Amino acid sequence: MKNIGKLHIITDISLQDRFTHIDLAEMAIAGGADTIQFRSKSGSTKDLIETAKAMKKICSRAGVPLIINDRVDIAMEVAADGVHLGQDDIPISTARKMLGLNCIIGGSAGNMDEAEICITEGADYIGSGPVYYTGSKKDAGPAIGVESLKKLVEGIPLPVIAVGGISAINIPELLETGVHGVAVISAVCVSDDPAKATAEFTKIMNVKRD
Repeated sequence: MKNIGKLHIITDISLQDRFTHIDLAEMAIAGGADTIQFRSKSGSTKDLIETAKAMKKICSRAGVPLIINDRVDIAMEVAADGVHLGQDDIPISTARKMLGLNCIIGGSAGNMDEAEICITEGADYIGSGPVYYTGSKKDAGPAIGVESLKKLVEGIPLPVIAVGGISAINIPELLETGVHGVAVISAVCVSDDPAKATAEFTKIMNVKRD
């Protein structure tokens, strides 16, 4: 069974410049994150590969999966544990052929139709959102809300990871929907103490790493 974590911390350096992706990975893991997702919309492929390699070492040492956002080529180059793909990225079915059956592949879905596409193409989990308004992702659509999230969770057979505007305050109502977990960006990356911020999520969600 694949290790689909419950607390995905998505690293981001466009919202802040105090911490690098590598810093954020280290601090999030120290705070208890059980999945790290490397997300970068800028930089040369060579630089992104070097960063991803360093992050992979950190994650492997801690036994935490490293997921690469969008970039199947980088995931292949650094032997990442998986990729997360949006509706406009390379098809999940193509990524599966390239990365193999053991790779974790997540797909983004804001509604049931998009979720069904991900399922048909072979996704291992669905990242659904934005649940709440978020400024972290420029390409994010309108907030789907908690009720729509709940219907999605109840209607599909895969683990659902809620994303978009996630904070420690709204975790309880998210967990009531039956989601498998959450993906957090700004609440950790923009924090003065990302490790402490992650630890707060870990405590609320009762995340336990093997």
